[in-house]
Amino acid sequence: MKKSNTGKVLEEYTINAEGSLINIKIFRDPKDFVLNYKCELPKIEPATLALLEEIRNRLIREVKVKIEEILDPKAYEELKEKYKKAAEKLIETEIPGISKKTKSTLLNYLIHKMLGLGQIEPLFYDDNIEEIVINTAEEPVWIYHKKYGWLKTNIKVESEMQTHNFASVIGRRVGKAITNLTPLMDARLPNGDRVNATLFPISTKGNTLTIRKFARTPWTVIDFIDPKINSLSIDLAALLWFSIQNELNLLIAGGTGSGKTSMLNALTSFIPPNQRIISIEDTRELQLPKFLHWIPMVTRSPNPEGKGEIGMIDLMINSLRMRPDRVIVGEVRRAKEAEVLFEAMHTGHSVYSTFHANTVSQVYRRFINPPIMVPEEMLEALHLVLVQFRQRRLNIRRTFQVAEVEIPEETVEGLKIKFNLLYKWQPRSDKIISVNPSERIMKELEMRAGMTQKEINRNLKEKQDILKWMLKNNVRDIDRIGRIVSSYYIDEDQILEGVKKNITPYKIIKKI
Repeated sequence: MKKSNTGKVLEEYTINAEGSLINIKIFRDPKDFVLNYKCELPKIEPATLALLEEIRNRLIREVKVKIEEILDPKAYEELKEKYKKAAEKLIETEIPGISKKTKSTLLNYLIHKMLGLGQIEPLFYDDNIEEIVINTAEEPVWIYHKKYGWLKTNIKVESEMQTHNFASVIGRRVGKAITNLTPLMDARLPNGDRVNATLFPISTKGNTLTIRKFARTPWTVIDFIDPKINSLSIDLAALLWFSIQNELNLLIAGGTGSGKTSMLNALTSFIPPNQRIISIEDTRELQLPKFLHWIPMVTRSPNPEGKGEIGMIDLMINSLRMRPDRVIVGEVRRAKEAEVLFEAMHTGHSVYSTFHANTVSQVYRRFINPPIMVPEEMLEALHLVLVQFRQRRLNIRRTFQVAEVEIPEETVEGLKIKFNLLYKWQPRSDKIISVNPSERIMKELEMRAGMTQKEINRNLKEKQDILKWMLKNNVRDIDRIGRIVSSYYIDEDQILEGVKKNITPYKIIKKI
């Protein structure tokens, strides 16, 4: 472990911010209770900063901007390019003979200040960062790091007004406004990042900005079974694959940040390509393989007059009129949504969704009690419940429980739903172990796949071998995983032959 004048350095790496290489240090300062994140931005001399400010003012005067270029995401990119070309010419004129590296640094500084979020912008280029947070101008910017959790950065905003300006810049990109009359803003950027902003005095310490970065490369089932991550066992992954292939309904539960949506997204690679998928989300997070027959839909907030709202329930009801084979619901929160979800299952659609609950028992209690209160007999349509768990102290995510919903028995009180726990995570050994043999799921698979138990076991073993083969060959792209799975559905022998001979998966994909 290195030592520096700032303390013990835990990790050091470089990020590339549009051509500018920026050094990152994560260290422990003995004077601080939390780890620190140091972003070593290129140093620009005061005289050069003054010249850049003059160039910026000239650009504002000389480059004509139309209102649609600010509001339209595609036009916005063209505007950015227009500013970049004009700024490059002015820098070359005002500072002749500078190196390509210096010119790139100065150009990025200008564009980030004019059209971006200034000194915060480089943080967007660190793939290890999940969240960027401004709590107040009095505090440094905080980030949530995938490996180290919450870190305090060496970046500060100049004033509360600058945070307000950042929120306004983001709002203009998506056609939203944040003012003293409307001091709350929740927005999704064209690249998928989610932004929440609040203004003083609603947030009493000062103006806030919370940016949740959208995963540029989504987690895949191969990532989850990787022993380094160890979130999913291979035998369980094979069972989930076979269940999704045969249209069993699945609910993924867990707490905030436990990986519910990531798991749901990863499992969509197992959906056959000849089926129509409708996904419904409040904020677009799912990234399915590109070749699937997929219609993504998102909700819409009401306008300032309170009109034009399109809620989750509206989209769920509408989706059932679009002849879907599979319906994916980002998250069920309300009674009406739960009713439509289970109605979709009962009418023969294959449904997948996420839900806030920490155990299988909690899933059951939350559904049948207020405020959701789904009639207990409706739960019969659900086949599998998978619960995700996040251990915050160690910053790990695991599949905590997997249970099947048993066919209800008739009692004196009526139908009684039971859950059969199939798998659970053992914290001490950090392994996902099989607990009970399946009763309902195996019978369902026998009926739906037209296989005997022996044939199902052989099929599950084949799927395990394919997953191991993809892991061995480091196939991590969700599109490539989806293509291999779809190829297996079309020609099992071709894929199994590739597995047996350990042919590089990419060679098989090229043949398809």
